[in-house]
Amino acid sequence: MAGNNLIHETSPYLLQHADNPVDWYGWNDEALKKAKDENKPIFLSIGYSACHWCHVMAHESFENNDVAEFMNEHFVNIKVDREERPDIDDIYQKVCQIATGQGGWPLSIFLTPDQKPFYAGTYFPVLDSYGRPGFGSICRQLAQAWKEKPKDVEKSADSFLYALQKTEKITTPSKLERTLLDEAAMNLFQLGDPTYGGFGSAPKFPNAANISFLFRYAKMANLSKFNEFALKTLKKMAKGGIFDQIGGGFHRYSTDTKWLVPHFEKMLYDNALMPVNYCEAYQITKDPFYLDVLQKTLDFVLREMTSSEGGFYSAYDADSEGVEGKFYVWTKHEIKKILGDDAELFCLYFDVTDGGNWEGNSILCNNLNASTIAFNFGISEQKVHEIIDSCSKKLLEVRSKRVSPGLDDKILVSWNSLMITAFAKGYRVTNDIRYLNAAKNCISFIEKNLFVDDNLLRTYKNGDAKINGYLEDYSYFINALLDVFEIEPDQKYLKLGLKLGNHLIDHFWDSENNSFFMTSDNHEKLIIRPKSNYDLSLPSGNSVSSFVLLRLYHLSQEQSFLDISIKIMESQAQMAAENPFGFGYLLNTLSVYLEKPIEITIINSENSEICTSLFTSYLPSSFMVTIKNSEQLNALSDYPFFSGKSFEDQTSVFICKNFSCSLPLHTLDEVNSEL
Repeated sequence: MAGNNLIHETSPYLLQHADNPVDWYGWNDEALKKAKDENKPIFLSIGYSACHWCHVMAHESFENNDVAEFMNEHFVNIKVDREERPDIDDIYQKVCQIATGQGGWPLSIFLTPDQKPFYAGTYFPVLDSYGRPGFGSICRQLAQAWKEKPKDVEKSADSFLYALQKTEKITTPSKLERTLLDEAAMNLFQLGDPTYGGFGSAPKFPNAANISFLFRYAKMANLSKFNEFALKTLKKMAKGGIFDQIGGGFHRYSTDTKWLVPHFEKMLYDNALMPVNYCEAYQITKDPFYLDVLQKTLDFVLREMTSSEGGFYSAYDADSEGVEGKFYVWTKHEIKKILGDDAELFCLYFDVTDGGNWEGNSILCNNLNASTIAFNFGISEQKVHEIIDSCSKKLLEVRSKRVSPGLDDKILVSWNSLMITAFAKGYRVTNDIRYLNAAKNCISFIEKNLFVDDNLLRTYKNGDAKINGYLEDYSYFINALLDVFEIEPDQKYLKLGLKLGNHLIDHFWDSENNSFFMTSDNHEKLIIRPKSNYDLSLPSGNSVSSFVLLRLYHLSQEQSFLDISIKIMESQAQMAAENPFGFGYLLNTLSVYLEKPIEITIINSENSEICTSLFTSYLPSSFMVTIKNSEQLNALSDYPFFSGKSFEDQTSVFICKNFSCSLPLHTLDEVNSEL
């Protein structure tokens, strides 16, 4: 069979399956109608392009002619890219959790023609093995049940639907008090690994929002142990194999507790979230180590994940030439050939041995201090760093000629917005104009390509933008607009942010349960209208919405923004205190609200000493806007945040808290004592 219906899709994940013998459809009206017309159950397979076990299941089952023939005869087969359709993924992941106690990808769900699930699982081997039923025999059993016991299937589907509706339950609001943060911080700290940092045991994920929360809490409570733990985590990660030592950027997670062996895919969102942590670590410690990791990560994204149009690509696969990690690992023999005399020092620094540290190869990781190496070779630390830098460039050059892992080149608004934020924060502490330009170019790209009549779209590829934006697309993008606005206060960024904030309230708000739906009121109707409340690999749309509405309120004094921000926090604060691991971003928002945000306006950035000091200080509860000229200030004078402030010939700083403002401050000492 020459291809299936997926040949018309743009998602790289769906296109990976376009020449399977399975008669795949995308999730669309045609496929859903076919299931109803032919009264066939739906087999729904959800995954993403960089997913290792998705590739395995595809190879074993979906490229198998016998299995495909049976699937085509008895089911309507639908493929979904979870990154394009997080709503469908969210609903059926919850089903899988209810059915099996766990979820993940590939997600394999069998549905009635009206989309109700009746059987759920993740990866299935093609034949019965590993104590798991084989995919072939599951298909046979379920096809038989559909024909012979339709009432049982329907009953099973109804019980899933009932359980699913209960997961979207109303929560009891709690009072917003400092004690919630105390409880959350202690609970989160207890999950920490005191030896290697991070939370829990293997596999270990970066958990960026939780690290930010520990930094905030350390400052608020004046307890250094929280800072020390967060800094240790960031240091261990940056020295481990989860960080690409020569190319920059983070892999998705570590398969071991020491951060040595990553799952080698690189996702845009990790490389957007982690730089913010390293930026904070640098502001807290002024240690150039953290700044270096921040820059290497942002430079990796500029070099390898930025499209010519200004958007950022989604992911790199873990595999190249069919082998996981092949692109990233080295043998000592290979390194000696490339580096010659410097190889010995480089290999000692990055733990490269003859036997390797992973499957006979070496994943570069750093366990020795430069001072130890310097002593060993009788040279200065400065010289060690120079040699490591020049050797890393040589290896990167050689590596770039290897067969690269597959690139998922679709562009998602939500992940791009996280990246804009990372570049804006990176610019603040480095003053590297490339970072600010990347952030602004991406905003222009989204404005130009991903809006239709004031509605934001989700995904873009090859000139084609589609799918209505989700809560995370809107909330992350508003946040990105405000991050760039604080650096370059062009009124258009604020206007668009305010407009989208109102759009969120009009089209996503659930007034009955005081939280936002994941989908707008004009989105395709699914079996339930899902919500996302947990901050996991990505912050939840509700947490980020609460934060951006708080920011918009401080800029505009529009009361409805504050009211809704508080309602979201109240509805989730108790859960966040008890289960902080899943609410890191919400806890950060709550800490800003409880600390009462400091509004800082820098007018005329001539005095670089004041500006640099403010930009490199850790001020987590501040909203800081830098006004460069009188035109900018005049254009913004109608907004309460800027009213009553005038432009001066020298740098003046206004610091406002609790609706009272300082007089203009002109020296660094005045600024510091006011803060």
